[in-house]
Amino acid sequence: MKIAVEGCCHGELDAIYAEIARLEAQNSYKVDLLIICGDFQAIRNHRDLACMAVPDKYKRLGGFAKYYTGEAKAPILTLVIGGNHEASNYLWELYHGGWLAPNIYYLGHAGCVQVNGVRIAGASGIFKPGDFHLGNYERPPYNHGTMRSIYHIREFNVRRLSLLSSPTIFLSHDWPQGIEHHGDLRDLLRRKPYFRDDINKGVLGSPPMMGLLRTLRPAWWFSAHLHCRFEATVVHQDQNADVAHGAMHDEAGSSVEKTNPDEINIDDEDGPATDATLQAAAKNGAERPSAVPINPDEIMLDEEADDVEAPPPPPPPPSKTRFLALDKCLPRRRFLEVIDIDVPSPSPGSPVLAFDPEWLAITRVFNQYMSLGRSQSTYPDEGPARDAVQQSLDWVKEHVLAGKGNGLARVDEVQQFVMTAPGPAKDEPKAPPPYYPNPQTAAFCSMLQIENKIGFPPAASSRAS
Repeated sequence: MKIAVEGCCHGELDAIYAEIARLEAQNSYKVDLLIICGDFQAIRNHRDLACMAVPDKYKRLGGFAKYYTGEAKAPILTLVIGGNHEASNYLWELYHGGWLAPNIYYLGHAGCVQVNGVRIAGASGIFKPGDFHLGNYERPPYNHGTMRSIYHIREFNVRRLSLLSSPTIFLSHDWPQGIEHHGDLRDLLRRKPYFRDDINKGVLGSPPMMGLLRTLRPAWWFSAHLHCRFEATVVHQDQNADVAHGAMHDEAGSSVEKTNPDEINIDDEDGPATDATLQAAAKNGAERPSAVPINPDEIMLDEEADDVEAPPPPPPPPSKTRFLALDKCLPRRRFLEVIDIDVPSPSPGSPVLAFDPEWLAITRVFNQYMSLGRSQSTYPDEGPARDAVQQSLDWVKEHVLAGKGNGLARVDEVQQFVMTAPGPAKDEPKAPPPYYPNPQTAAFCSMLQIENKIGFPPAASSRAS
């Protein structure tokens, strides 16, 4: 499957789709899926601009509105996450994910879906330590502070994502903190010299995202935000240590990793035992033992030979995560690339977007811990959380996936796009928009038989918290 990956969108959907069409004509291939790594700017009308944190000179309608109203349709299935310049009121309507417009799907504040069997997970927003441990207390109309804090990623979502098994692809707007040390840092600083201070202070990027990268070990990780192309490779040497110190633990206060990506880690677990054996043999005056002690005069019976234990298999090679950050959509910028991904479930025709069963199970378990106030309730420990997710997965298989082809629930069988807010008009008021409950969120919560904490008007949500 050919996947086009784009950095920051900034409302330039027409230009992005045009670039994909140009690449398709130039290279004689067909792109199956477009991924956009934040700052999508799903502005439906001018009132939505009151909910986007950008200087006034950047408050413009952009190209999304015509895709929202049906004047245009996305030619390619498009998956997006949120960044730090969004119509946060609209993204909140679809907190669990949903269709922003026909053929344009938002992964939610955090989420995981499958496209032809390829698991794609993502986290919206950026990291700010002061808001990381808080609940989701922001409500429209937003003030100067809440218009920004609403897109700051919460520990709630990092903990949920950390319980996933490894996805093929992970999306974040922020770079994982320390990722610059796994690529060509010298070239990055040559192009972006003002990154140097943040790198030296260990504050470039998101600590929770690096925690997730180390825990989930996806094959690919795509980011945007810093408006430059950068690639890196993270080698996961120890197959157990990263999981033992995974993102269910508090990564928010940690500093940048003090690791050397060029260091060769030697597995010496068997060393001490072998040395002790040789020392004992030397102490007793014995010769160095052979790999398999055999008496050439002994008559070996077949059943005795079968009792000889086979040597253990060699350890698997270390896994790798390939990281790629891309620029914003502007002329002569490196904002889009096309990659090939092996597909476990090929599908003729258009790609099939399906819910990820494991993520549905995690969502069911953690919905009770989602806070609508500033304070956040205590989370379960990792062990009990994983046990609860496994039990919830059995529920999902019985109540959601039963009778489904290939054991998957297609998204479009549950969620259908609905225009909740009107499109742009000539005489729109400049006041902030009203609250719009979204039927897609209601349908998602109904499918999982969980409380819809998103579908209440602001005043009711505040009382509920």
